[in-house]
Amino acid sequence: MTRITTSCAELDKILGGGISCKEVTEIGGVPGIGKTQLGIQLAVNVQIPCYYGGLGGKAIYIDTEGSFMVERVLQIAEACTEDMAEYGRFLGKSIQARQVEMGPKDFLENIYYFRVCSYTEQIGLENYLDKFISEHRDVKIIVIDSVAFQFRQDFDDLAQRTRVLSAMALKLMKLAKKFSLAVVLLNQVTTKVIEGSFQLALALGDSWSHSCTNRLILYWNGDERYAYIDKSPSLRSASAPYSVTSRGIRNSSSNS
Repeated sequence: MTRITTSCAELDKILGGGISCKEVTEIGGVPGIGKTQLGIQLAVNVQIPCYYGGLGGKAIYIDTEGSFMVERVLQIAEACTEDMAEYGRFLGKSIQARQVEMGPKDFLENIYYFRVCSYTEQIGLENYLDKFISEHRDVKIIVIDSVAFQFRQDFDDLAQRTRVLSAMALKLMKLAKKFSLAVVLLNQVTTKVIEGSFQLALALGDSWSHSCTNRLILYWNGDERYAYIDKSPSLRSASAPYSVTSRGIRNSSSNS
């Protein structure tokens, strides 16, 4: 199965090589854990050319919270071009002759950015994606940051919200399979009462939790960030440390 590297070797290892195409992967965690950073990293890494081991694709980034940062994309993209140049030197003349033809601004131009400000806009955009991707076949990842935000703001009727979310999830799964692309849903956490105590849980409730193929939970362990595979039909449950650095998502500092 085709996969997109996270730029963290330990995280890629537990994911079987990276985030898988043809599937919907939900990534949840507390604020500040690095969900948006990972979303941006994937939108950059999907563009790594095939001769460097990437997909040479483009990305759709749907921003529901206003957290997408152009400056951060350029920073991560610059690090990516430096990594590719180093990889080229490591492999020798055959690939070095190609050099790295992409600059940071090229990476930015290959991200189709959509800002949505209500759940109706979000639903309308997701209904339009089939047509858009049919006309932009090089799109290999859709990142929604975050999937829950607009639905937590405006919905009073929870039964209707569940129906709308189920239909949306089904559309996203169909897109992933039809166009052989990865769908990554970044999700917030909320608190719920379990056996008399408050515990963190991903937003949108239990019914939504069945709507994705894979689920990755990001969490703190002391001062270190970890990712845990909470759900997957093909991957075993496992944890891996990762870091958020000026260059993007990288190996944990303790494992570097």
